[in-house]
Formats: sequence, C-alpha cells, structure tokens
Amino acid sequence: MNLIEASNITKDYSLGTQTVEALRGVTFGIEQGEFIAIMGPSGSGKSTLMNIIGCLDSPTTGTYHLNQQEVSTLSGDELAGIRNKEIGFVFQTFHLLARNSALDNVMLPLKYAGVSKADQVNRAKDKLSQVGLESRMNHQPSELSGGQQQRVAIARALVNNPSILFADEPTGNLDSQTGHEVMQLFHNLHKQGQTIILITHENEIAAEAQRTIYIKDGLIESDTRKE
Repeated sequence: MNLIEASNITKDYSLGTQTVEALRGVTFGIEQGEFIAIMGPSGSGKSTLMNIIGCLDSPTTGTYHLNQQEVSTLSGDELAGIRNKEIGFVFQTFHLLARNSALDNVMLPLKYAGVSKADQVNRAKDKLSQVGLESRMNHQPSELSGGQQQRVAIARALVNNPSILFADEPTGNLDSQTGHEVMQLFHNLHKQGQTIILITHENEIAAEAQRTIYIKDGLIESDTRKE
C-alpha cells in the first residue's frame, strides 16, 4: 500500500499576463519506509512538487492521496492540520529560534498540537537523544555548531512521529564531513522505518537514497532504484 499516491499533478502560476506551468502531469507512488531523492535543475519543478506532497500547496489539477486520504482538495487550515500530524520538514537553513534552547526548539510543534507540558519535555528529550544531542539540550543555537543545529532541526521534525520526513537540501550549509554525518543520521532513521524524501541538486547526496526521481521541465524524466 502506497503512503503517497500522486496522479497527473499539474501546477500553474500566473506571472502578470503569463501562465507558468511548473508541473505538467506528474504521477508516482511512494511506499512506507522508502528513502527517495527528488532531483532536478533549478526551475525544474522539484520545489513545487515538494510543496504539494508536503501539503504546503495544492495542485491546479490531479489528485494526491497521503495515507489514503485525498488531500489535493483540502483547505489551507485542513492542510496545516495534516502537515502537523503527518510531515516533518528539515531545511537547508535550520529555522531555529535564536533565543530558545535546543529543547524548547524541539518542543515547539508539540505546543501547537496541544500536547501536555510534561509530554512535550519527555518527547523532545527523547528525539534529541536519538540525534545524539542529549548533552546539548539547554544550549541555544549560537552555542551549537552548524551540524548540531541541523540535528536539532531534525529532532524537531521527528517530534510528532511523522509519516514522512522531508529534507530540502539538508547538507547545503554544512562542510562535507558534517554533511556526511547528517546523511548517516538519515540512514539510521531510515533503518528504523522512517520514510524520507530528500530534495537535492547534488548527485553525491542523491546517491545516498534507494531511489531517485529526476524532474525536468515539470515532468518526471526518470525514476530509478538502486539494485
């Protein structure tokens, strides 16, 4: 059973008098527990596709099912509810609150979800331990290295136990050694059953995934799996 089922997804944008076709009929499925890279040159439509399957945006036409629920027709508020429950995001820029501790940053999604304070603390500590930062929980982002900040961001993305972890250029701001360590963390999460979708333009990073979907001019040009 596919976790994600996207069928004939299109997305048009109006730029003045012009219509830009960002996606032109994209169809694919993703199973639970897959580790996938979505690649493509700048302007290929890969970010637009991530926004749609990440429930940040709706397609112009086509259908999108997430966990067997049709989400392509939901309102903005309904999409926000699905996002908070089903999806964790990790970005190139870590998006941490500068004056908050690592623990407070990781607790943030749980506050929005109405989880009790004691539960927030326990779950956030658990996820920080999972990413190897149990000794840095009370440090602010400025007291952490880039790699540690990205680990805090990953812990925050995992704290709601999402169905899917999206990572958008997650090593883009890191040196190669730190980037390698962060990719190793993704591999560990994948071994534990986490579904991971990686957006990248780097072949070396995409090669870490089991399957690569390559997008060009708003269409899937190739969809290849590692042997």
